[in-house]
Amino acid sequence: MEHTAFEIVGDRNHTRPLVVTCEHASNRLPDEITATAEDLPWLETHWGWDPGAGAVTRALIEHKECAGIFSRFSRLVCDPNRHVAEWDWIRPEVEGYPLSFNQDLDDEERSRRRATYHEPYHAEIDACLSERLAHGGDVLLLSIHSFTPVLGDEIRPMEMGVLYDRFDPVAHRFAHHLRENGFVTALNEPYSGKDGAIYSAGLHGCRHGVIYLELEIRQDIIDTPEKVSDVAYRLAKAIDVLKIRQGRRQGEALPSAAD
Repeated sequence: MEHTAFEIVGDRNHTRPLVVTCEHASNRLPDEITATAEDLPWLETHWGWDPGAGAVTRALIEHKECAGIFSRFSRLVCDPNRHVAEWDWIRPEVEGYPLSFNQDLDDEERSRRRATYHEPYHAEIDACLSERLAHGGDVLLLSIHSFTPVLGDEIRPMEMGVLYDRFDPVAHRFAHHLRENGFVTALNEPYSGKDGAIYSAGLHGCRHGVIYLELEIRQDIIDTPEKVSDVAYRLAKAIDVLKIRQGRRQGEALPSAAD
């Protein structure tokens, strides 16, 4: 299912204990937004999207037979992982370069982007979670992102970052299982959920009363199809042993563990 703001991948009527989101899956610039030739290279960088995040999320959905909600617009149009009141919800510049399509936006254009992209994306997450919760059982809402190996002068040695602001025990267990599957894993790095860095997961997790985390994956470990396949397989194994309780379809017994 595709909308101008989102794409649904997998079975939204599933009973699995996992719902995934990918806020920065796309670097698409909608037709009604005009960019200059100088703007376009920025859409290919990590400022325009999270390279590899969408691919590994799709592969994870295949392993887990669950559903995922993907953005279909660049984060430079407006950022679905930011509150609309934050200064970088619509960034006017990146690394000192002024983006032509984000200069001097009036309230009407900001409201249009909010109504066209930001709100439909988040409404669809709400809808998918409501449908999933109707089947009972527990749910892990996992927001998947990617990060650069180096940012400025900062070298980032971790391959996975588990971000959280609540559910500390679940986050620590998940990090442990990721390490068991061979990933160099850090907690609340390279960003911290406790500093407000997990807007989307926190918004919907709290709204629906489900466990929520954000997972950051270093881009160089998911930059080829072969790497994506390997990472998704090991990530699925780490999620399996979290033992989140599965739901049920009408007439089915409720299992006591995820798989």
